[in-house]
Amino acid sequence: MRGLLNDEDLYIDLLPQRTFLSYAKQPGQLRAEILAHHRKFENAICVVDEIQKIPSLLDEVHELIESIKMRFILTGSSARKLKREGANLLAGRAYTYHLFPLTYQELGSDFEIERALHVGTLPILWESSAEDAREFLRTYVETYLKEEVAQEGLVRNIAPFAHFLDVSAAGCGETVNYSNLARECGVSVKTAQQYYQILEDTFLAFRIPAWTKSSRRRLSTHPRYYFFDTGVTNALNHVLGDPLNPVERGRRFEQFFVTQLLASIHYSRLDFQVHYWKTNHGAEVDFLICKGRQIKAAVEVKSAANIASAPLNGLRSFLNDNPKVPAFVVGIRQKERKTTGGITVLSWDKFLSDVLFEL
Repeated sequence: MRGLLNDEDLYIDLLPQRTFLSYAKQPGQLRAEILAHHRKFENAICVVDEIQKIPSLLDEVHELIESIKMRFILTGSSARKLKREGANLLAGRAYTYHLFPLTYQELGSDFEIERALHVGTLPILWESSAEDAREFLRTYVETYLKEEVAQEGLVRNIAPFAHFLDVSAAGCGETVNYSNLARECGVSVKTAQQYYQILEDTFLAFRIPAWTKSSRRRLSTHPRYYFFDTGVTNALNHVLGDPLNPVERGRRFEQFFVTQLLASIHYSRLDFQVHYWKTNHGAEVDFLICKGRQIKAAVEVKSAANIASAPLNGLRSFLNDNPKVPAFVVGIRQKERKTTGGITVLSWDKFLSDVLFEL
């Protein structure tokens, strides 16, 4: 972040303990420092990193926006504390952006799909060796448990939550059955639901809701959750040091695709929502790209080289009910073609760079 700022801009990091304590004791200190800086550099931007650590500073930010039209960039790794303490969220005065791990477009010629599936696309990892990347991810998981959960008091007992993280990572992308999950983790159903909310609030995972609008079939209503980065999921699953087996590789490719899909939708400000489709008989489609109540595309994700032999029963079942919806199968290094059923097969990056913007 600092490397993107001009010399006249002001950067405040709340992570160091000394800085945190100083502003926590005297929130008004922020206003005094910014006013002094503004007198010297009228067009400066102020960046406050880890703003969720001291929610009360948002009142000072609000006042400075109103009084001197100060421009701020406020970053954070958790929304939970802001919500819990009823912080001033600057409604109508701030734009909200979500940052994802690096996209394949941002990595450009450095991008490698197998590396992305194994260690993910967190920025620091693409300047590291494979071994350093694995060690970083192992440490990251431990640090997350220690700092984000334990220190902020998001859960009272860290042990059940740590077990929940392992179980939820093993089921990344699967339809959640809260009762089964709660039983496996030894917690109540309500606690299991709260744990998933913690993952969302700390941006460690995101929810893909089920598509439930059907007059012909009974559809699943339970959500699916994907961790925000494939490398973090592999670290939680303890498979960083080994080659991914075909099942693991398929799951990580699906996870990678949906994170890249959501990043493309968010960064391009496309008015799309992403759901999955599953009947009570087990037929399913990985992703539906929707605009309100209209389904714009159905997408199945396959990592196998020979997609022609892959079962597409779920997609065909969906098309029986929705024959006018464009259907796609995205894979790795696939030449674009159509199957006899009218399903388009193509490479995942071709879908994201071209087809998505034509829906």
